[in-house]
Amino acid sequence: MAIGVRAIKGRIGNIENVRQITKAMNAIAMTKVTRMKRRLTVGRPYQEALESFLATLLVQLPETAEPHPLTVANGSPHVGILVLNSDRGLCGRFKGDLNRKGYNLLSEADKEGKVIAGGEKARTYFARQQVELLKSYVRVYEDPTPTFAGEMASDLISLFLEGTVGRVVLVYMRFFSDLAQRVIVEELLPIRIEPTGTETLIEPDAVQLLDFALSMVVESKLFSALLETKTSEHAVRRQAMKNATDNAEDLLKTLTRSYNKARQQSITREIADIVGGAEALQEHG
Repeated sequence: MAIGVRAIKGRIGNIENVRQITKAMNAIAMTKVTRMKRRLTVGRPYQEALESFLATLLVQLPETAEPHPLTVANGSPHVGILVLNSDRGLCGRFKGDLNRKGYNLLSEADKEGKVIAGGEKARTYFARQQVELLKSYVRVYEDPTPTFAGEMASDLISLFLEGTVGRVVLVYMRFFSDLAQRVIVEELLPIRIEPTGTETLIEPDAVQLLDFALSMVVESKLFSALLETKTSEHAVRRQAMKNATDNAEDLLKTLTRSYNKARQQSITREIADIVGGAEALQEHG
C-alpha cells in the first residue's frame, strides 16, 4: 500500500479522535448552559426586585439627609474597569470580544484607566499589553456564588471609598439566547438609581437601611453579571465545539473519499504489476 494511503489513514484516525473530544465538550457545555439558564431565571427577577426596593427606599430619605458616599462622585479621576472573562479557552469569540471592549475603554480613559481582571484570560491578555492590574480574580468563579460576589463587591466598594478609583465600570457578556450574547458596559459605582415609588412604612428607618441596601445592590449586580457571563461562555463554547465537530465530520468525509480513491489506485497498480509480471513470465517461458 502506498505511503500516501497510510498518511491519509493516519489523518483520519487523528481527526476521529478530535471529533470525539469536541463532541464530548459540546455535550458538557450544553449541560452547563441548561443549568446556568435555570439560575438566570431565578436571578434576574431578584436583581430587578432589589433595585426596585432601593428606588423606593430613596424616596423615604429626609430632605436633610446627606448623600450616601456610594451614590456620589468621590473626586478621583481614575476609572476602574472590571473585565469579566473566562479562566479557560475553547470558547470562540467570547474572550476576545470582552478583552477588546475592556482595552477600548482603557484607551478612552487614557492614563486614568485601571484594569481589574476577572478570569485568567483577562489577566493574561492585559499582562501581554503591559497593563498594570489593580486587582485580579483568577480560577475562583467557575461556578458563581453570592458569597464570591459579596467578596468582589466588598473589594470594589473599598477601592471606591478609599478614592483609588472614582468610578467602577463593569464589562460582561449578557445572555439573550443560545445563539445570541452581547458585551455590556455598565457603571457599577457610584450607584445611579432614581428614587421612585410612593411613601411606604419602612422599619427601621430608611437612613439605617440605606448602607445595607446599597451594598446589596452592588453585590447583586456583580452576581447577576457573573451568571450572565458564565452562561454566555458555556453557550459560546457549546457552539464552538459543535462547529468544530461538524467541521471534523466534513473533513472525515473528504479524507475518506480520498483514502478510498488512493487505495483503489494502489490496488489497481498492484494488479497491473502482477498482470505485467505474469505476461513477462509467459513471454520468457
